[in-house]
Amino acid sequence: MVAPGSAVLLRIYTDEDALYGAEALAAVIVKRAREAQLAGATVLRGSLGYGHSSRLHAHRPFRLDDNMPVVIEIVDDEAPLRAFVVTLGEFHDIGLITFEKVEVVRYGNQTS
Repeated sequence: MVAPGSAVLLRIYTDEDALYGAEALAAVIVKRAREAQLAGATVLRGSLGYGHSSRLHAHRPFRLDDNMPVVIEIVDDEAPLRAFVVTLGEFHDIGLITFEKVEVVRYGNQTS
C-alpha cells in the first residue's frame, strides 16, 4: 500500500456507456482494483470531452442519453499498477491509459 512518498497515478479513460456484460465497465475495473489490493481508486465523471474518435461527449439538458467521459484514477506503487494494467486486456471500451509519477503527502485517516 502507498505511504507518504512517491507513487504512481494510473488513469483509465472510458465512458459511462461502456459495459462489461451487464455491469458498468468503471465499476468492474474498480472492483478488480480492490481485489488486487491496490491502494485506492476513484471514478470521475467528466462534463465534456472527446477521445480517439473525436466524437464530442457533452451534457445536453433534458436528454437521458448522455454518454459522458469517465476517468478511473488509481494510486499505488508502479509495479502493482503495471501488473494490474496487464489484466485489463479483455476490456474493449477502454480508451487511453496513462501513468503519472505523484507525491503522496497523506494516506488514510491521520489523527494528531
